[in-house]
Amino acid sequence: MRSSSISDRDPCPYRIIEDVGGAFAFGAIGGGIWHLGKGAWLSPSGSRLSGALGNCASRAPVMGGQFAVWGGLFACCDCTMSAVRQKEDPWNSIVSGAATGGVLAA
Repeated sequence: MRSSSISDRDPCPYRIIEDVGGAFAFGAIGGGIWHLGKGAWLSPSGSRLSGALGNCASRAPVMGGQFAVWGGLFACCDCTMSAVRQKEDPWNSIVSGAATGGVLAA
């Protein structure tokens, strides 16, 4: 079994693309499950399945896009911190998370 470390990651341009894609997939799948249940819960009793599928189809890609924006911004901040500090350590991710939260909250 191979142990992985922070320095084993892809170089930054590819890391950003990979993180955006992974975040979109995570948000779309999680949002699909959430909005499927929400659509079934809020639909009238005769059309629960169609309401659930309609809500899932309309809202899950939106949530995936929101997660992709978060993931892309985090990855850009992380790559910027790595380039500025010339180090790959956990502090890059900590500061990147704080910067991402600050930008998205503004």
